[in-house]
Amino acid sequence: MDVEQIYKDANALLEGHFLLASGNHSARYLQSAKVLEWPQKAAELTDALAAMIRNAGIEVDTVCAPALGGVIAGYELARSLGVRSVFVEKVEGGMALRRGFEISQGEKVIICEDIITTGGSAFKAAEAIEALGGEIVAFASLANRGICKRVGSTVDAKHTCALPEDTPLFALDDFTFEMYPPDACPLCSASIGKAIKPGSKG
Repeated sequence: MDVEQIYKDANALLEGHFLLASGNHSARYLQSAKVLEWPQKAAELTDALAAMIRNAGIEVDTVCAPALGGVIAGYELARSLGVRSVFVEKVEGGMALRRGFEISQGEKVIICEDIITTGGSAFKAAEAIEALGGEIVAFASLANRGICKRVGSTVDAKHTCALPEDTPLFALDDFTFEMYPPDACPLCSASIGKAIKPGSKG
């Protein structure tokens, strides 16, 4: 599966001058919502991701996604795996399971995002599930930005990865774009224009 081409075909691999959630700048940006707006394409991607997880022998009861960005990817991965789907939401100090969702003691949970960058949101979601007695068996995402190491990749984890080293990360591909601190951004110095933030928080 050529994941990069799928993103390009959906106009989901953007080029320009972007402000990332980390505060850094980049010339490229992944907007998974443009891929996931097509249910058949979403199913194709998460079916492939589910196959990777099954082949690794991971046992799972539930997929949990951090809202908002991971909800569709998490739901589709749960469908592909034939398990339950829940999501956590931001609260002051972290994330919480709400809306009547429950986690049983020892329930095996995969945390799923559309994109893993540093893994910060996924880690907060994992903390919320573990606090309720759930067991995090893996992390998963459609795309990995190359800061955290995914199963089967030759790209090593960076020191800024927030995910635990002893829990596997499954993703379909690495997208290792250059990122720049705002005070050393060549895009800013080239006067390309103000960095924009096209994500859900933009």
